[in-house]
Amino acid sequence: MSNTTRRLAHTGRRIQVFIEEGTSADGRPIRRDVIIHPGAVAILAIREDDHVCLLQNLRPAIGQRLWEIPAGTLEAGEDPLDCAKRELIEEAGLEAAIWHHLGHFIPSPGLLSEVIHLFVATGLTQGQSCPEPDEDLVPHFVPSCKALEMIRTGEIIDGKTQVALLRWFGNNCS
Repeated sequence: MSNTTRRLAHTGRRIQVFIEEGTSADGRPIRRDVIIHPGAVAILAIREDDHVCLLQNLRPAIGQRLWEIPAGTLEAGEDPLDCAKRELIEEAGLEAAIWHHLGHFIPSPGLLSEVIHLFVATGLTQGQSCPEPDEDLVPHFVPSCKALEMIRTGEIIDGKTQVALLRWFGNNCS
């Protein structure tokens, strides 16, 4: 697309929505919505017995309670690892002694600029969670092979959770 312009249509608590207009290479007019997002982290917390922390998280946007790993949005200028440590405590009441960066991915590049940074946290100690007022989270520890089975059966439909579990465990469960 050439000769594009972006017009701010909405500023939310964490996002901005723009309307982008321009012309295609063959001269046709193009109009699209673009959402600018500050990025996020997601944490695969694994106990020594190979159980992973999954949250039952109420998601009003889709009207469902989903199985998800702890995650959260980056604050302006925040280091992803610092955000991951903060979110793991907030959402699951967990602290980790060992952190591995598992890479990143873009969940919806046709519409959204969000980049999700994935981490694996081990050497866990349990404390008290302190979710934000608008969060409705119920933490559970599930054997990793059971979590992978939950992907196969459609119980886990959250993308970041699927990516993290499959990247770390792959086909290591029978």
